[in-house]
Amino acid sequence: LLMVCLLVAIFSSYKLLAVPDLKPGDIAPFNEIAPKDAIVIDTHALKEKKKSLKGSFIQVIDKNQSNNLERIVIKNIKRIHTEKDNIFKEGINKTKLTNLERKWLIKASDSEWNEWEEEIKKASKKMLSQGIIKTLALDQLNEASSLQLVDLGKKDSPNRSLGAKILSSSFYQKTNLKVDKLKTNILLENLINQEDLNTIRVKEGSLITKKGQSISTQEFDVLEHFNKVSRSPRPLKWLITFSEALGSCGLLLMIMRRENPRLEARHGLLSLSLLFAVQLTKDWLGPLASPLQLILPPTLLLSQGIGTTTSLAWLVAASLIWPIDINGLGEIRLLIACIAGSFVAFSGRRMRSRAQILQIAVFIPFGALLGQWFIFNQLIKVKNIEFNNLSFDPNYLFNETLIIGAMLMVTILIIPILENTFGLLTRARLMELADQERPLLRRLSREAPGTFEHTLTILSLAEEGARVIGADVDLIRTGALYHDVGKLHAPNWFIENQQDGINPHEEIKNPYKSADILQAHVDEGLKLARRYRLPSAIADFIPEHQGTLKMGYFLHKARENDPSASEQYFRYKGPIPHSKETGILMLADGCEAALRSLDGSSSDRDACTTVRKIIQSRQIDGQLKESSLTRAEIEIIIRAFVSVWR
Repeated sequence: LLMVCLLVAIFSSYKLLAVPDLKPGDIAPFNEIAPKDAIVIDTHALKEKKKSLKGSFIQVIDKNQSNNLERIVIKNIKRIHTEKDNIFKEGINKTKLTNLERKWLIKASDSEWNEWEEEIKKASKKMLSQGIIKTLALDQLNEASSLQLVDLGKKDSPNRSLGAKILSSSFYQKTNLKVDKLKTNILLENLINQEDLNTIRVKEGSLITKKGQSISTQEFDVLEHFNKVSRSPRPLKWLITFSEALGSCGLLLMIMRRENPRLEARHGLLSLSLLFAVQLTKDWLGPLASPLQLILPPTLLLSQGIGTTTSLAWLVAASLIWPIDINGLGEIRLLIACIAGSFVAFSGRRMRSRAQILQIAVFIPFGALLGQWFIFNQLIKVKNIEFNNLSFDPNYLFNETLIIGAMLMVTILIIPILENTFGLLTRARLMELADQERPLLRRLSREAPGTFEHTLTILSLAEEGARVIGADVDLIRTGALYHDVGKLHAPNWFIENQQDGINPHEEIKNPYKSADILQAHVDEGLKLARRYRLPSAIADFIPEHQGTLKMGYFLHKARENDPSASEQYFRYKGPIPHSKETGILMLADGCEAALRSLDGSSSDRDACTTVRKIIQSRQIDGQLKESSLTRAEIEIIIRAFVSVWR
């Protein structure tokens, strides 16, 4: 996470260290007037001319390579001489000798051989002095070698053809040339200067750049000629920008941690990676980067997958480090992007189906289009400027709207892929997990029907408790459905599934083993959560709904036999609830049996008293201290539980 934070800060500020403050394509921050007449070289035209001459170069003989090739020729001659008495060995066959060449080798005297060898060495020196090209075809090389050996006789004579074969096989796909950079540069300069250089003529008092317009390559050359482009490092401004970007990343992580105390590292990595991707894209596109196109898709993704507060915090961080064009329009476009992003952040988390999310991809871009159209029309009327003086035209606005809509739809399509990779939990995913036809829930209803009925009762209590205090209703509904799946490992050991009245705990009469069985329903539940790939936010309900509560009945039984029995052994392993949702489920689980035991003649006050006692015992035991539930919220939850009971 720290490394990604540093990358974001570096890419947000590195241009302030060694990069010019302006470049071709940037929006001009001011009107610049030429201070005097000047003739400026057009560097863009110069680069194009150099590019067209890029294939021109000068090669010279590499003496080391020539010596190596000469040694290869001598080696091949010696190889043939060694095999002269037995020309049918494998070594000779590689030269592919003809019958005439074999006969000549057999009959050649020592003097003829020495003369033949000297002619080949002399020919090789001539060829190497002219240069050997690596890409020359073998037949062409063989023909050139034969021409160098004309003193050996006719073209089809065996000694000449054999010599040509030795030379061509020695030089094939080899070269003794190298590029001389100095001579090549001199050649290029001469070629460039053969024609007049393209120049830009500037008159004193003429307008070089106009504020708000894109800087062309010719205008940039003129600015550089008059020393209007700063290339010196700006350490103070760099430090401010670097610190601002790094602080934005840190603030984003702090807000994410505040929204979700059990934030996973991969959630933080996702948000920071999106911020880094935006910075890279802005650096690549330069003034063409659109705030709407780059800010809205990540905001929708984070809103759907993590939460509204996180997506708003990301939106703020991305806006703080967005480079504003100083043309009176960049601030407006960024403001519109922030407003549209806020709508996406607030509405995205509330959308309960994929179809509803698709509406965002349609209405938000067109809403932004209308907003920009209205504001820029007002600017035209007030400031009397033309659309073609802006950095875009009406067609650009419409095209941008279509692109944003397409990007949002692509984001919606990839959200299911990112759900598993980064552990995101979208509304649509919660709704899918809450489907009671899913295999694990069907198994729970079939194998432990009492537990399933108990689950549905707790769900109704917890759901209403979450609704009245503004907690996540969809999350608590789904978490409640899975909180007791661990009882599938031994359904008959839990009272709600004991239809025949036989309690196995009474038969074993071992409170320690009974405590292990109760703890096992949490451990086995977590194993099932991993097996069925439940998101971590849902799996958290399994241990946290029990927290570190005391198994009072079995502790009492143990102390009847041994007064010194440790209380710690008869407590669940936890952890205690770390969110409002898991805290509410713990309270609902504790109050369900007590409320069910009340008859219809009990008053609401009696029910409230019963529920309050149970909840206060949880508070005194320290079970709710990490849940973020306030006293006022707990009082509202008590009334909601009683309302459901009634």
